Amino acid sequence: MRLAAGMKISDTSDSLLEQAHELLSLALREGAEQAEVYGMTGRSVDIDLRRDTVELASQSFHRGLGLRAVIAGGVGFSSTSDMSLLQFVAKSAVLSARARGADESWRSLPVPEKVVRPDGIFDARLERIGPEECLDLAESMLSGYRTVKGVEPVSGGVACICGTGFVINSLGIDLQETSTLMHASMETIAKAADVATGSEFCNSRSFLPSLEDVGRAAAEMARSSLGGCRAESGIFDVLIKPLAVAELLEYTLLPALAADNVQKGRSSLRGRIGEKISSESLVIADDGLLSGGIDSSSFDGEGVPSQRTVLLDRGILKGYFYDSYTAGKEGIRSTGNAVRSGYSDVPRVGIRNLIVGSSEPQDLLAETKGYLVNGLIGAHTANPISGDFSVEAKNAFFIAPGEEARPLRSLMLAGNIFELLKDIEIGKDVRAVGAIVTPTVKVRMKVVGS
Repeated sequence: MRLAAGMKISDTSDSLLEQAHELLSLALREGAEQAEVYGMTGRSVDIDLRRDTVELASQSFHRGLGLRAVIAGGVGFSSTSDMSLLQFVAKSAVLSARARGADESWRSLPVPEKVVRPDGIFDARLERIGPEECLDLAESMLSGYRTVKGVEPVSGGVACICGTGFVINSLGIDLQETSTLMHASMETIAKAADVATGSEFCNSRSFLPSLEDVGRAAAEMARSSLGGCRAESGIFDVLIKPLAVAELLEYTLLPALAADNVQKGRSSLRGRIGEKISSESLVIADDGLLSGGIDSSSFDGEGVPSQRTVLLDRGILKGYFYDSYTAGKEGIRSTGNAVRSGYSDVPRVGIRNLIVGSSEPQDLLAETKGYLVNGLIGAHTANPISGDFSVEAKNAFFIAPGEEARPLRSLMLAGNIFELLKDIEIGKDVRAVGAIVTPTVKVRMKVVGS
């Protein structure tokens, strides 16, 4: 489906919302005891780069509805982007619920509560933006890499998105919100006696007039990584930059804080509420209302109001994050952490905007002798239960106070996230990496060089 000239996403959401109410009624008539419809409509303008040329410029529009039908605690699901199939979707979800059978742990879909709209999640300029403006943004990113000699782009892209999401259910929830997102990234390569790569990205809920800094940073990373020397093995202080911190946390600590893993015995933090598990300076919170946050919204994927949830405060484990199902098992309220990847996906427990901070942030770079790591390869192989990991460092350097950083040829990192947290130090250079907001951190750990 294409948008007519001058049409906005908000102009299409009302009709889809009417069809969502129709689908909700159909599900109840088919025999659902409770029902919920999650819907999305959106437009995306994308520019794909291959080397220093535009490989593809596209504009796409998507919309769809996902239905959850509940019978005796059994939940069935069906979705569609074809609005002529609403009757079929309703029947499919109800039949799936009956086939699944009763679930004694199920309590209820959420009920209506007051929501608060976060700041900085919508920009009218991104709602109106067209392919020509996105091409100009891509060119500004390319102009950034050209300021660095001896570097070539490999790939990259720019995406500008505007979408409306809504949740309605048979208990009275009726919520809708329009938001925007801008994403850009570039990968580069530098060649001399050896070869090195570099990358950079940015995400913003607001329009950015230029992406020159993204291209320049990607090129500078590649050039500075040339001439890698051998790294020594042993126990060293390691500065882990925000991108690498986010990659590591995603596959180690975050699974241990998710209520579904805790309840299934797949978390080493089970039963440890109130215990000290990290350095006293460490604070971790999840905030669905963070101003300009990548996953900020008035409500989560089930219509539960977004909130700030403190998970770790001065080293003490304060709690986990929940959706309605996992919260219902313990007779508590959801923390607003039901997330979905789209209308064709059922909600699951996940972070909104995870914020890593400290009561005493430090200038880590000025005082550290050891290694600095910008990215990781293989973080997905970490053991989410034990917290053990062994990864390869990407764009790693040897650093020392008063000395110029020296690039490294190869560096492996191995450790356990729960052990590292006990002596972790937190920096000041906060950056959002997707839904994880973190500064650089300093840990002492085992490294293997070559």
